[in-house]
Amino acid sequence: MPPQHQPILAAVDLGSNSFRLQVARVESEQIYLLDGLREPVRLAAGLNQNKNLDRDAQQRALDCLQRFGERLRGLPRDAVRAVGTNSLRVAKNAPEFLPLAEQALGFPIEVIAGREEARLIYLGVAQGLPQALGRRLVIDIGGGSTEFIIGDGLEPVCLESLYMGCVSYSLRYFPEGKVSKGALKQAELAASNEVQTIAGEYREEGWEVALGSSGTARVLCDILEQNGFSQSGITREGMEKLRAELLRAGDVRKLDLLGLKQDRIPVLPGGFAIMYAAMCELGIEQMQPALGALREGVLYDLLGRSHNRDMRDVTVQQFMRRYHVDGRQAERVAQLSGALAQQFLGGATNEIALRLLGWAARLHEIGISVAHSGFHKHTAYILKNADMPGFSKKEQERLSLLGMAQRGNLEKLRAQLFAAFSAEDLSLIMALRLATIFYRNRSDILLPVMQGNFDGNVFQLVLKQGWLARNPLTDTALQEEAKQWSDWGVSLRVQED
Repeated sequence: MPPQHQPILAAVDLGSNSFRLQVARVESEQIYLLDGLREPVRLAAGLNQNKNLDRDAQQRALDCLQRFGERLRGLPRDAVRAVGTNSLRVAKNAPEFLPLAEQALGFPIEVIAGREEARLIYLGVAQGLPQALGRRLVIDIGGGSTEFIIGDGLEPVCLESLYMGCVSYSLRYFPEGKVSKGALKQAELAASNEVQTIAGEYREEGWEVALGSSGTARVLCDILEQNGFSQSGITREGMEKLRAELLRAGDVRKLDLLGLKQDRIPVLPGGFAIMYAAMCELGIEQMQPALGALREGVLYDLLGRSHNRDMRDVTVQQFMRRYHVDGRQAERVAQLSGALAQQFLGGATNEIALRLLGWAARLHEIGISVAHSGFHKHTAYILKNADMPGFSKKEQERLSLLGMAQRGNLEKLRAQLFAAFSAEDLSLIMALRLATIFYRNRSDILLPVMQGNFDGNVFQLVLKQGWLARNPLTDTALQEEAKQWSDWGVSLRVQED
């Protein structure tokens, strides 16, 4: 296990369909991806009837590993972990091939068992998810095997690896890309028989959300969404529509579908059959693609992470350090904005929304590290585009919106807010803007007791009598703020009692 201070780590995933290399930087218990390479080696396609890797497959693998080795040159041995999966598990001539592969790569290669592969996949997926998401089912369709994991937080509960993959099934049931009704039914039945061996246990354990990791899930999601077969993620209804398209075309090379990448065409029917059967047997109606996969799990395992903490909290703390945030000011704004938002939201208080506001408040000044002028724009850009472990893209977009809206002219947000955002978003924005106004002098001033309310059109804020007269700069800023909102048809009424 590498030392915690090792600044660069790398993972190599020798999959049955693709070989992948991921290089990452380590900062304070966090991994930030730096560089990634992928090559469709199709190792499983080189397994002959005797379960030996043929010469062509071996050469494709060695050529790829030589290129990966060039990228890894100079890294210490304990900073790199290379793992082989199903094809190397079943290949009878793997013992003869592995020394050649290790020489080409320049690092040892570990052939991992199916359940260990499942554990690492789950670790990679779970590290990129909020811990409060609940129990989740992860399905990872590889080239030669498919992993099924149920987990809670960072801990896997059930781990299984079944001997079916997008490459092996495509070769067995859809030679030369031909898709017939009989062949598709055969492939689906074969996959169903495999999944049935775990279906009872998995249904009994249960899960709140289903996720698909790796290439097959991502390409299926892209196809379904981009062709209008699904509004979000992989759905049973969308898969039925894609099934009809496969049968209509009769040949994957004749498919004309958005989102279908050229290198995924040969393995699409096998991957589809496995996913369709898994969804049917396990009663899955909808599945979302996961960002993490085996290589991310290998990186976190290499780092030796075992902290069961919300990755979003860790990420926010790391960003505060990285961008030299004034922690005391951030905490002042976070506390006041949170209190105001609770009042504006009233009985509709949403704990997730308040946590999001807290993160946004603690990160609202990270853009100052780029430039003070227009720093809220830099903050918004960073929050939208940076790698933020634990945060979904949608969460990053909301953080970015809050970062942009924290100050300045609201006109720039008009289209976004009124086209797609709710009263909840308006409440969070108002709370953050007011908190930055009251703490503009960046000191621990004694603020008056505040009573806030929002009825969907009017924000009302009641302060102690005489406070505004003693703080004319804040009074002027509040008047300007009220004018900003009035241009939108939203009222801000600041009163004294």
